[in-house]
Amino acid sequence: MSTEAGIDVQRQLESLIQDFRTSDPPMPVIVLHAEDPADDDRVVELVEELRKGQQRHGTRLAVAPTGPQPEDLDPTARAVRLLCDLGDSRKWGDRSAAYRPYSFPRLGLVRALQEATEDPEMREHWPTAPAGTPDGNAQRERAQTHLLRVLARQRWRPRRPSHRYRQMLLTDVQQFLPMGVLGAFTALLTRPEWYIAVLAGIGLMILLAALNHVPGRAPLFLWLRRESRWFLTTTFLQSAARRQSTSVRLLRPVRSWRAIAARAYDVSEAMREGGPFPLQLYVLALFEDLRDNHRRGSWDLRGFKRTRPPMLFLRRIGPENGGIELIKAVSDVRSRRSELDPLLIVAGVAANDAALLDRGAGGGPPVTPPPSRYRPSRLQQRLRDWYDEWAGNLRADQSPSRTNALPWVLRIPLPHEELVQLRESDWRCVRAGHRPPLTRVVWSTYSLVLALALAVTAGAVRSYDLHRTYCSAGLLTANRDTELRSAPGGDGTECVGIATGDVRFGTYLQDTADEKGERLRELEDLVNEENAEVLRSHSGNYVTVVYAGPLSSSPAAPSPVKGVEELTGVYLAQRVVNENHTVKLRVLLANGGADMGHQRVTADAIAEYAEHDPTVVGVVGFGRDLQSSPDVTQRLHTAGVPIVSGTNSATYLPEDFSNWFSLAAPDKHQAQALGLIARQMLTPGKAPYALVLARDTEKSQDRYTSEQAAYGGEMLEREGFRMLPGQSYRVANGDPELRLHAERICQGANVPSVIYFAGRVEDIGPLMTQLSTQPGCANREISILTGDDLSKARFSDTGGRDGVAPRITLYHAALAELREAASRTAFYENATHHLPWLEGRKATYDAADFASGQTALSHDATRALYWAASREDVPQSRAATWVNLRSVRLDGMATGTIDFTDAPLYGERHGHSILLKRVRRTPEGVSQTEVLCSRPAGSTEPLDVQECAID
Repeated sequence: MSTEAGIDVQRQLESLIQDFRTSDPPMPVIVLHAEDPADDDRVVELVEELRKGQQRHGTRLAVAPTGPQPEDLDPTARAVRLLCDLGDSRKWGDRSAAYRPYSFPRLGLVRALQEATEDPEMREHWPTAPAGTPDGNAQRERAQTHLLRVLARQRWRPRRPSHRYRQMLLTDVQQFLPMGVLGAFTALLTRPEWYIAVLAGIGLMILLAALNHVPGRAPLFLWLRRESRWFLTTTFLQSAARRQSTSVRLLRPVRSWRAIAARAYDVSEAMREGGPFPLQLYVLALFEDLRDNHRRGSWDLRGFKRTRPPMLFLRRIGPENGGIELIKAVSDVRSRRSELDPLLIVAGVAANDAALLDRGAGGGPPVTPPPSRYRPSRLQQRLRDWYDEWAGNLRADQSPSRTNALPWVLRIPLPHEELVQLRESDWRCVRAGHRPPLTRVVWSTYSLVLALALAVTAGAVRSYDLHRTYCSAGLLTANRDTELRSAPGGDGTECVGIATGDVRFGTYLQDTADEKGERLRELEDLVNEENAEVLRSHSGNYVTVVYAGPLSSSPAAPSPVKGVEELTGVYLAQRVVNENHTVKLRVLLANGGADMGHQRVTADAIAEYAEHDPTVVGVVGFGRDLQSSPDVTQRLHTAGVPIVSGTNSATYLPEDFSNWFSLAAPDKHQAQALGLIARQMLTPGKAPYALVLARDTEKSQDRYTSEQAAYGGEMLEREGFRMLPGQSYRVANGDPELRLHAERICQGANVPSVIYFAGRVEDIGPLMTQLSTQPGCANREISILTGDDLSKARFSDTGGRDGVAPRITLYHAALAELREAASRTAFYENATHHLPWLEGRKATYDAADFASGQTALSHDATRALYWAASREDVPQSRAATWVNLRSVRLDGMATGTIDFTDAPLYGERHGHSILLKRVRRTPEGVSQTEVLCSRPAGSTEPLDVQECAID
């Protein structure tokens, strides 16, 4: 500041600004004038210096044009012209000002009404008949209709240059953003992909924005805008309402529209009549907008960020430019509203015009402010005292009895000596504390961008983790009933757990999966169609059975043969039950992984799902004996879930767990039956050598082979064979390492005549190849005994590629006696009727799809579990199903009679289906299979040597 007056006034302004940072002090209209009319120009320069100083300090400010107005306008109209352009945010500072630009929706609405009122098209539509008469009412309605048409053409906004259209469109998009978020949230409730919800929200916003700009129509949701709510509810306009409703409700658009239309016409008529009303309405709208722009309780806390009040500068006010009327209107509106607004006005006035701002009739000579109790020599102290006295007298000065009072005006006379320009070295400029408030740092665009970036990053990491962990995942949610786990060998992943929602295990098969993969996908679709029909038509009258099997493929096991065959039996049982029984059967699929390598995860998923689905009555499957089988059975035992397995031949499981039921002959029972074959290979007086060759299970989960090896070795020793040291072969990358073992067996001092093979079906081919080429074995008769896993082999006499070497005879046990039971079961007729791929073909027990017995056993296991769960044609609970299983006896099943009535709580039951088969090479080079002896399910009569004769 170049003068002492400027320094002191600037200091007083900054003192008010400092108070504004922490409270809401009353902001006066500071009017500066010289005591000597000769110094009027210096006052104008002082106001300009104050403006420049505040602009450098980052204050939001505007400068009203105070040049001479046309003489044909009355003082009020001239004052209105000073305010017309203040609704443009560009008039209130540049980008250097704090926070974002101001918005003036209320001031814009008032200006839009004025422009519509003054539109030339309205001149011939204003009513001419007296109000209250029929003609007057009709003319008034037509005028209101035409006014609304003009406002709609203007979009209820003041006319703006074309370059402002983009900003107006952005404002509309911001208005419709909550609608877009609501649309996206509504879309998410239907559980689509996340990008569909985002597109739904964006599409809704674009649609609303397009409809909002239909030419000739009012904007959408006009009555819900903040300026419209103010327009209808402010008491300043209540006198013009003429008893019209001011109700604004989202769900009552017609009534709300009528209210705003009536209010717009009433205000337009009042503005047309002129007087002080238009000017005071402009001032009120400006104050309301500025108050809203500094509201501390707003969503963006803008009142805490804008720590400097807005300022309006008027370089020279006078009657010729309407400035005097503007100041009077400001004081009148503030006195009437009795609400604090943040606008600080600084104006300069000529010394001869200062009397127009004083109280008193007709405007007498200038009256200085009342003297304070102290007489300081410096203007600085006088300013402080004047402000304190002004603020203290503000309450009384607003009284209506104080005629012509301007209580909100603080007039400051400046003596000549205070306006003398100082030396440049003495110039001073004071600034209030300008440390950015904490709110501006924490709640700002930058912090919002940072928070959004962190949220997006966290969401992306979370989404990536969900997609990496679960089979079915969305943006931030996932179906936790299934998980992605590493496939055997570490090559790829497989989906394990219980399939709910849209999970399909067939979509996760390895690319090497053969036609069995296509069959699995088809079966999944068939089961889910049947489940949908059960839920749709028989809600509340069904039970749920979970099938748990190997429904994955891997490089080591490229085709899920076992799982597909077992699932075929489960689906066939479901169709038969749902067509012939009142209580319906729902089937859920659970994948334990290739070779059931992840059956622990599957058991946990089944137990957790059963906790919130009481219709789950039990599990069919878990047909592979692994090291984890006791833990799996215990986990489901704790959850109260019984298990009925078709092919798991573990001897220890029914002895250790009361919830375990199996249709498969136990390993111990199989070894005893194979002992009938081994006994016939003994020569009187001689004790041939025998050997147990077992798969090494040290680094695998397999327990079946170790159980077979133990029981097989005990059987051979009991039958009188001389036992050679057992051998264990390793499996590397899915291939058995049998060459060294074959050399030891065939080139040793004592070559065994009987080998008990405790391995898997996929290892028998390499073993035959090694034995047929090793000296010492190639020309020697050798018998190989093995368990039920060989029942899955497809020997060449039935069209398969498995075979036995010359001079080697293979004896193996099998779990399903199908030939004897075929004549007493409807299993094959049902299969022909319900399995789509058998259409037009006849199903037989020795067909490729049924010969292994896997389908028949899983079918019978499902039927047994369903019988226990639907006793007396009433859906049973899980606990009741567990108890009812020990009373199950079903005739006419695919493997015979399923009878659990003699099953002890912790012990081996009898009556399993079993076969002993022999495979030999024929002179034609074909491996031929024949059944030596068998028992169907339900028969407890033991096999004997005569029945199982090998000669």
